[in-house]
Amino acid sequence: MHEYPITQRIIEIAQEYAVNNQAQDVKQINLVVGDYSGYVASSIDLYFGIIAEGSLCEHAKLNIERIVPKLKCNRCGELFTRQPYSFECPGCKGEGSPTDIGKEFYIKSIIV
Repeated sequence: MHEYPITQRIIEIAQEYAVNNQAQDVKQINLVVGDYSGYVASSIDLYFGIIAEGSLCEHAKLNIERIVPKLKCNRCGELFTRQPYSFECPGCKGEGSPTDIGKEFYIKSIIV
């Protein structure tokens, strides 16, 4: 449910951008959402269609780029995608540690 207010804010930001650039409407919003960001991309997409009605974003296309979380191997330094029930590096079999990759959440671009 916390996707609703963040989706509202995304629309507000896009509308402000359109107004500041003397645009009639927003054509496209490109959003980056990491799987560990705390937000569910499909919920944002669902709410976007509902909240955008009657706004400058009503006909905008919402593109969501999902970022898969990565671990960093403590032994060889490689980044890798964690397999279920394992923190093992597929290259050297060392142990991986969490990184900030996959925690991203930002508007990449707005096209008016």
